[in-house]
Amino acid sequence: MMKTNWKRVGLIAGLSLSLVAAGCGSSSEGGSSDEGSGESSASVGESLNHEITGIDSGAGVVKASEKAVEEYGLEEWEVQTSSGGAMTEELSNAIEDEEPIIVTGWTPHWKFAKYDLKYLEDPKEVFGGEEKIHTMVKQGLKEEKPNLNKILDQFSWDASQMESVMLKRKDGTPIEEAAKKWVEENADQVSEWTKGAEKVDGVEAKLVYVSWDSEIASTNVIAEVLRQQGFEVEITQVQNATMWQAVAEGEADGMVAAWLPGTHGENYENFKDQVTDLGPNLEGAKIGLVVPEYMDIESIEDLKE
Repeated sequence: MMKTNWKRVGLIAGLSLSLVAAGCGSSSEGGSSDEGSGESSASVGESLNHEITGIDSGAGVVKASEKAVEEYGLEEWEVQTSSGGAMTEELSNAIEDEEPIIVTGWTPHWKFAKYDLKYLEDPKEVFGGEEKIHTMVKQGLKEEKPNLNKILDQFSWDASQMESVMLKRKDGTPIEEAAKKWVEENADQVSEWTKGAEKVDGVEAKLVYVSWDSEIASTNVIAEVLRQQGFEVEITQVQNATMWQAVAEGEADGMVAAWLPGTHGENYENFKDQVTDLGPNLEGAKIGLVVPEYMDIESIEDLKE
């Protein structure tokens, strides 16, 4: 059976993400700051056209949000899919005008450092508890490229470190430059990642990632480390399922972007027998529905009408 051209699929999917419906969360009547921030839950629903601003359709946080709509009996509500960038642009525009908005959110993310936000309480625990971001590599990588496998296996950092790179990018610093600066300023930690790994001369390292700010940051940081170790690094942005498929089929060496157990749980079940899990590279991650602090709602149940 012919293998899927995952890179082409990812690029086509990336282009399709730019076709986002304009005005989501800001075009309806009653969307002003006076009505959106302090009115009843019904007013919030009406002002948002009962729309939750999501990211790409393959993301676990979107699927969990769709499940939450069902579990909480929010029949009129719908999760509108777009992309991570489109979601944060909608959020930024709404906050600038102090309008209501509900987005699919996750931590780590620069938006929590830049804006005053809160997760809506989830008494039914639809979104689950703490998540961890895992590193996944293709089977046989340890034997084929032992130095690459060792560095990827030893890669680990925390949310505040990741968010510092994300914020620099958000503030206009090119991601390659932000990643390189972080690596320079954290030489001791980087040395732990490369401990026991020999430098190489042009060995290929192919990594895939999704277009989330968190994974753009982590992938570029580890890519910079690998380049300094002598690897010829290629990083490719694709969609969630394509990312897992690329590693499973051996078209990519690995990824540092697997959110478990919830966000990428379905992808993990589909591909767990075809990839090697090197364990978490970041702990304390979280997903859920997120709103600005000025909105007078605290729980997903407040969205009922």
